[in-house]
Amino acid sequence: MNPGVVVFIVVLLVLIAAVVALYFVGKKAQKKQEEQQQQIEAMKQTVSMLIIDKKRMKMKDANLPQQVMDSANRFAKNTKLPVVKAKIGPQIMTLIADEKIFDSIPVKKEVKATVSGIYITGVKGLHGKSAPVEQKKKSWWKRTVEAAQEKAGAKAVK
Repeated sequence: MNPGVVVFIVVLLVLIAAVVALYFVGKKAQKKQEEQQQQIEAMKQTVSMLIIDKKRMKMKDANLPQQVMDSANRFAKNTKLPVVKAKIGPQIMTLIADEKIFDSIPVKKEVKATVSGIYITGVKGLHGKSAPVEQKKKSWWKRTVEAAQEKAGAKAVK
């Protein structure tokens, strides 16, 4: 048999094995994530808090409780998390926000937040109007593409 065909068959078998392995690993991770989401839903409670500061920072720099740091793996300690510093009652706490709601959290405002442990899952404004979420500045490439689509009469992609 031609050596090129043998190499092609071996590479094809390795790729098929990798796809099958990723399928099962992904399925297992999805189950684990669903279980965690159920635990978060079971433990959530509504709390009134004053947001002092919010930013994205590494877990090891975020001043989180030692138990959280011990349970995280070494890769998670170096990833940036959406961290919120808030005053809940007389106590100032460092909390982790959900990525989906992090941009909508107002700074230096009192809010009612849905909290599960140290994880903020939802926020509603309590006093005053909430500030509009600032739009990120578009890159040169996106502005150029949108301008070209407008000239062509196509609908802008958002």
